[in-house]
Amino acid sequence: MSKDISIPKHVAVIMDGNGRWAQSRCLPRVEGHRKGVEALERVVEAAAQRGVKTLTVFAFSSENWRRPAAEVTALMKLFALGLERWRKPLSEAGVRLRVIGDRTGFSSALNETIDAAEAATAAGSKMTLVIAANYGGRWDMLQAAQAAAAEGELTMEGVEKRLCAAELGEVDLLVRTGGERRISNFLLWQAAYAEFYFTDTLWPDFDGEAFDDALAWYVGRERRFGMTSEQLRKAG
Repeated sequence: MSKDISIPKHVAVIMDGNGRWAQSRCLPRVEGHRKGVEALERVVEAAAQRGVKTLTVFAFSSENWRRPAAEVTALMKLFALGLERWRKPLSEAGVRLRVIGDRTGFSSALNETIDAAEAATAAGSKMTLVIAANYGGRWDMLQAAQAAAAEGELTMEGVEKRLCAAELGEVDLLVRTGGERRISNFLLWQAAYAEFYFTDTLWPDFDGEAFDDALAWYVGRERRFGMTSEQLRKAG
């Protein structure tokens, strides 16, 4: 797919299905997460090539702490290893990395790794990769509202500009893999007018071709933002 003005500027992805992918192959769930990291690398490359400006992925929700302790530990290790491995390739590709979420839940070592990865890629201008970790949409709105109220600016605009990664704009296309049809507390405010694309493909099997399918579906959508089709046509 060539770059086009109809390509969404901001794509968000709920990377679902790692555990089921592994279990269907009689493998430990962590193997699914490892394959999921490979899928993320493919999609980051595809998104940058297609002209997407921001790619936000849901890596670890605030609810995921409820998973078995061994799985959570493995996920944290994969996260840290991925950040270390991606620093140089992302920087060379012009991709800026940002991590959003409640980082107080992470170890000091992991926070240092996050800081180092963000600093190493800060000059990237081709695309921004946002990793949502220990993130929840309700938490995001609450912390933004509390900050706005504390500064005497409890308005729609005041809350919006204090959301995580607010400067990156609203989500245009939200993709969820793995067959589920829900957004699981992800970017609730930012995805208010997003187009939702659901696919049965498990995340480890998702690739550039599958990403193109999502973009092609998006291109065929009519985004009205509360207006009628006739109003959109008149607006040009």
